[in-house]
Amino acid sequence: MKTPVPPPAPRVATWPQTVLAATLMAAVVVATYHGALRAPFVFDDITSIPENPSIRSLWPLWGPLTPPAAATTMGGRPLANLSLAVNYALSGTEPWSYHAFNIAVHVLAGLALLGVVRRTLCLPPLRERFGRDALPLALAASLLWALHPLQTESVTYVVQRVESLVGLLYLLCLYCFIRSAESARPLGWRVATLAACLAGMGTKEVMATAPVMILLYDRTFLAGSFLAAWRKRRGLYVSLALTWIPLLLLVAGTGWSRGGSAGFGSAPASAYWLTQFEAVARYMGLSLWPRPLVFDYGTHLLHGLWAALPYALVVIPVLAATLIALKVRPVLGFLGAWFFLILAPSSAVPVATQTMAGHRMYLPLAAVTTALVAGAYALAGRRSFVALGAAALGLGWLSSSRNQVYSNPITLWGDTASKQPGNARAHNNLGLALFRAGRDEEAIAHYRISLGIEPGDQGTHSNLGNALDRVGRTREAITEYQAALRIQPDFAPALYNLAKALYHEGRTAEAIGAYQAVIKIQPDYADAYNGLGDALEGAPGRDSEAIDCYRRALRLKPDFAQAHYALGVALSKEGRPLEAASEYEEALRLEPDFAEASNNLGVIYCSSGRVPEGIQRIEAALQVKPGYSRAHFDLGNALAQTGHVADAIGHYEEALRLEPDLAEANNNLGMILCRSGHIPEGLAHIEAALRTKPDFAPAHFIRGLALLQTGRTEEAADEFRKVLELRPNDPSALKMLGVIRNSR
Repeated sequence: MKTPVPPPAPRVATWPQTVLAATLMAAVVVATYHGALRAPFVFDDITSIPENPSIRSLWPLWGPLTPPAAATTMGGRPLANLSLAVNYALSGTEPWSYHAFNIAVHVLAGLALLGVVRRTLCLPPLRERFGRDALPLALAASLLWALHPLQTESVTYVVQRVESLVGLLYLLCLYCFIRSAESARPLGWRVATLAACLAGMGTKEVMATAPVMILLYDRTFLAGSFLAAWRKRRGLYVSLALTWIPLLLLVAGTGWSRGGSAGFGSAPASAYWLTQFEAVARYMGLSLWPRPLVFDYGTHLLHGLWAALPYALVVIPVLAATLIALKVRPVLGFLGAWFFLILAPSSAVPVATQTMAGHRMYLPLAAVTTALVAGAYALAGRRSFVALGAAALGLGWLSSSRNQVYSNPITLWGDTASKQPGNARAHNNLGLALFRAGRDEEAIAHYRISLGIEPGDQGTHSNLGNALDRVGRTREAITEYQAALRIQPDFAPALYNLAKALYHEGRTAEAIGAYQAVIKIQPDYADAYNGLGDALEGAPGRDSEAIDCYRRALRLKPDFAQAHYALGVALSKEGRPLEAASEYEEALRLEPDFAEASNNLGVIYCSSGRVPEGIQRIEAALQVKPGYSRAHFDLGNALAQTGHVADAIGHYEEALRLEPDLAEANNNLGMILCRSGHIPEGLAHIEAALRTKPDFAPAHFIRGLALLQTGRTEEAADEFRKVLELRPNDPSALKMLGVIRNSR
């Protein structure tokens, strides 16, 4: 009788081989995603980063560890929010460091998966078939996973680091568990397992499945049964289960809604659950053929069993096969359980904002790529490595191409709207991106498409109003703001925009009322205080109230350059130039290219005797804004003050070219021309000023002087009398009338 041949021992990877595999993994992922460093913030990035006050300081640490629920994606996720605070400390609101962090997390997650797969293939259930090539197989599985285009949403879309970061922590948790089971001194690895699990609970709720998945891994690959696993490591499992407590507290702290998690929300639970059949079927299809990838599926819902049936016929057999395999083929069952169990939190708990999303496949995809690699190797042996390598390169190319879609919001939302034409949110966000790019008419068209799909969206009505207002259709804009407020009367953005539009229409009293209503709804709305200040400044006798509003805006938002500027204007009107200059200087510190602040500061400098500095400031304003007619006029005044008459004339003429009805420029140019002996030309400009502004006393006075020079004494006297009608007891007009009387 022959002695049975023992199974071949697993090929233990050498340290250089492991380092080479890890280096290759990191290099390929970085090469694929390096273009994402230039991608701007999009969608929930805005509320979670530029508009998230909790990330603006790393100390005290409690600040970033308690994100506001309003910072949608970060609500109740302290570790993810802390990572954003680190990025903010590095680059402020410049996106590059945020993207670099996401890429680094994805690289580390790929390395963790490589370690998990390699060690798993060397365990007894798989050692005989896969152990000799465990490292190249693990590398192939992790590369296919890391380079798959489905992962781009979790890597390139900044705030979806919650998905990639929890993925890293999940894989580290499992890796450390495997090491603890292999180690003669497991305590350190068990502590690391528990730490990774606890950190994951502070990152995203999908980590809730980790204790269950580790127990299932133990039963499948190590202990052989649940009972044996419990007996050997019950202390660890109890500790892992205790991490559910902080997770529950974090979710409760957001009002049981992490930025849209419902059930918890407005989506009908039955329709949401039926839609998950479509979602999971799509995820399966995209895992095998990653086209078309959609950034935002919107709030699409299936209603009725018949609508869900085609997808259920795909999902239910796979789920049933998984349940059967858990009993008869535990390894295959584990892969299926990894897929379904990790998807379970987002599939079971209705989410009002997204019924399906590609980023949810970040971790579940590992089961698919591992199964594909193992299957290919089982069929073709090492010959499969060529095909697997080609597949990895192809997926990397597709991911690199997909990253280009994120290069600007117009491209991203245009791609989304073309693939999901019934997604109202995609059209609204495309409209918003076009609006920010100055393409107002295109924005209006997409806002209208969005409202045609979802007419009850107050945000889209408000956005449409903004676009209409900017193209001069303010009355239509007001109608849209009012439509938004009929849907949601306390919708502060629409009420604020309505107040601005009313003010621009000259309906100052209504604008003041609307601004006050905004502040009542949202007392910390700095922009509303600033707008109320503008409206009050336009109302007779309410300048001091306006100043108070600007100051309150600045208490709420000290770096509000526009409020500093507006306060400077109000203080100038009150005859407080030194205080005004201080506000203009602060506005320029915050926004060095603030042309209006630079110009007004220059005017104050000139009037206080600092003429060279004043001219420099006005010229700086014109460098930023060459078509700024008022700055040309003010520079003309300053140059005339220093005797540079020819240059002053040039700037007055440029001001009038830009703004022909600028009465002050016509008047001052006319005055200089008259003094230079060009009286007919000068009179023509003064008369142009009076046609624009009939009650402009300085122009009447200069015209009187010019007429007196030409011997038209009675006409001159009429002009001086007109000055006295407008300015009773004006000393210069009285003096000239006296001169005329004495000359008779």
